[in-house]
Amino acid sequence: MTALRLTPLAASLPSTVPFVGPETQERSLGRPFRARLGANESLFGPSPHAIAAMAKAATEVWMYGDPELFELKAALAAHHACRPDHIVVGEGIDGLLGYLTRLMIAPGDKVVTSLGAYPTFPFHVAGFGGEIIRVPYKGDHEDPEALVACARAHRPKLVYLANPDNPMGSHHAGPVIEAMVAALPPESLLILDEAYIDLAPPGTAPMIAPDDPRVIRFRTFSKGYGMAGLRVGYAICAPDLARAFDKIRNHFGMGRIAQAGALAALADQDWLAKVRAGVAEGRDRLAAIARANGATALPSATNFVTMDLGRDGDFARATLRELTGLGVFVRMPGVAPLDRCLRVSVGDKAALDIFEDCLPRALQAAR
Repeated sequence: MTALRLTPLAASLPSTVPFVGPETQERSLGRPFRARLGANESLFGPSPHAIAAMAKAATEVWMYGDPELFELKAALAAHHACRPDHIVVGEGIDGLLGYLTRLMIAPGDKVVTSLGAYPTFPFHVAGFGGEIIRVPYKGDHEDPEALVACARAHRPKLVYLANPDNPMGSHHAGPVIEAMVAALPPESLLILDEAYIDLAPPGTAPMIAPDDPRVIRFRTFSKGYGMAGLRVGYAICAPDLARAFDKIRNHFGMGRIAQAGALAALADQDWLAKVRAGVAEGRDRLAAIARANGATALPSATNFVTMDLGRDGDFARATLRELTGLGVFVRMPGVAPLDRCLRVSVGDKAALDIFEDCLPRALQAAR
């Protein structure tokens, strides 16, 4: 039998994934979760217009999707008051992060990110041999000033910042991000991950021109638009960078159903407004549940609430295990001191009822 002939870089990588999916945990448990509140999915679902558009497109899946994504890029450009050549569409932000890393990072190239931030970006960087340099959070927030200082010291090709942030749910106002862009060294491209921006307070999005070559902004249909399973993300960036994605992207990666669903969802801003209202109500309820159990709900600009349990990571992990055993799927930050917390997605009334019932039992067992 021929031996497995991986590249030296691939052979050196650990066999790991950024996230263990709830389905994997359900197979281990031998039963489904009663409440799925760990992946920051929108339990409000997509726009009914998007569902209808996807159902219609399902009858046409014998055809490939448009590899140039002409209609979707035009609609996104109109939505963001830019040109279609500023837009890149791909298989979720995760897929676009992989493409960007492939474009920019060779073995030994440096990137800067936050310790404990969204783990898929470092996963891609490691996969292309980049050197990852991490800076700690400042309290419960990512630290733009520390990221800039690190970038000035190391001159990385890429700097990653999520605003609003996952896993803490915190955010910085737009002017803070604008100041960060102005302070970065000229050889560093800022990756601004705005996956949760549709759910954030007004003023969170910075004023950055689409032509600005210092920044690439990532957005998604997974959170506010409620289509995480569809895998549609997009980037806003300078045209020369957008064209570079055509060198390496999967040109047929976005199928007809995905393109139709995203188009219809984008057109239904009334639905997005309803989701925002539902998310705000759900955050309030999760905050009340946290208070009733002696935990602190951190301020959130996302569709999840991060709860500070007031002890250490071992206690939070024990609580997480107990909740899993009770059929409740939530997650937690993976790096101290953030790992003192649980992260709970906003859900519908039924799911939050289950969480409210199970949390005190899990905390008592963990103690």
